[in-house]
Amino acid sequence: MKRNEYHVVPNGGGWKVEQGSNVVGTYDTKQRAVDAGREAAHAHEPSQLVVHTADGRIETEYTYQNDPYPPAG
Repeated sequence: MKRNEYHVVPNGGGWKVEQGSNVVGTYDTKQRAVDAGREAAHAHEPSQLVVHTADGRIETEYTYQNDPYPPAG
């Protein structure tokens, strides 16, 4: 089963949570966006939440269910 992937990314002066090209929500703080992203990811497992920095780089990732170890490759 394919994982649902959510991203917390900067959005002007705030933050947004995206799933693919869909915006799940917009938030005034990064923490609120991360909290909302975690809720969305937990509700749609297997999933992954990727949190980005203000300049767009990946800061951290959270995987919910189905995280095989060791990784393939």
